[in-house]
Amino acid sequence: MACASDERRSPFFRTLSTCLVLEEEEGKGEEGKMKISDSKSMEYRLERTFPVYAMGNSNSDMNSISLINNFDPSMTDPIWDEVMAEAKSEAEKEPILSSFLYASILSHNCLERALGFVLANRLQNPTLLATQLMDIFDDVMMHDIGIQRSIRLDLQAFKDRDPACLSYCWALLYLKGYHSLQSYRVAHALWNQGRKVLALALQSRISEVFAVDIHPAAKIGQGILLDHGTGVVIGETAVVGNRVSLMQASEPHPSLLCKF
Repeated sequence: MACASDERRSPFFRTLSTCLVLEEEEGKGEEGKMKISDSKSMEYRLERTFPVYAMGNSNSDMNSISLINNFDPSMTDPIWDEVMAEAKSEAEKEPILSSFLYASILSHNCLERALGFVLANRLQNPTLLATQLMDIFDDVMMHDIGIQRSIRLDLQAFKDRDPACLSYCWALLYLKGYHSLQSYRVAHALWNQGRKVLALALQSRISEVFAVDIHPAAKIGQGILLDHGTGVVIGETAVVGNRVSLMQASEPHPSLLCKF
C-alpha cells in the first residue's frame, strides 16, 4: 500500500507551518477575552516546545534537537526520516533484529503506516486479527490530520522528557505508554464518528494488553508523555491538556535494600 500523496497530506503540513497566535481582544467590559487567529508571518507557537516540528526557520531552536543537527525546513517529515535512520542503524548493530525492524519500520513509507503495523500486532487476538486492526488504524490515521500531528508531538515528548527513551524508535517500537496513547487516539476518533462499539472493543484490548484504561470519550491533548503506563486510568469525562507528563507516583529509579 502506498502512503498518502503529498496533495492529500498537504493540509497537515500547512497546519504545522501556520502559527496559531493568541490575541487579546479588546472589548468593553470583557478584559482578557482571547481568540485564536492564523498568522503566517509570526513564529509558530510550538516551535520552542517541539522545534523539530516547527516547520519554520529558527536555526537556534533547531540545535536543541541533538539528533537532527541539520534541519531543513523543506523536509516534509523530519521525525519519520529520523525514525528510518535509527532503524537502519539498529539493524546494522543487531542483525538478529533486522527482519523485525524491516517489518515494523523500514518496509513502510510513513509514520502512520509503521505505527499502525506495530499497534495492530500488539493488540491482535484470535478474533480481532492484525490485518483487520491495520485496516482500522490506516483508515483513521491516514485521514485524520489531528492524529497525524499528535502522534508526532507525542513521539517528540517521549524523546525529550523520558530519560529512558534514547531514540524515537524506542518509543515507537517498545514503549507501551506511547502505544496505549496512540491506540486511544484511534479509539477516540472512532467514538466521535459514532462507531462506539468498535471504540469500546479497542479500549478493552488496550486495557488488557497494556494495562492502561483510557475511555475513548476522554479528551487528551498533544505532546503527551505517558511514562510506564501500568495502572493508569483516565475516565470518560477526563480532560488532559497539551504538553502533560503523566508519571508513576514512585521514585524513578529506587534503591531496594534487603535487611536481614
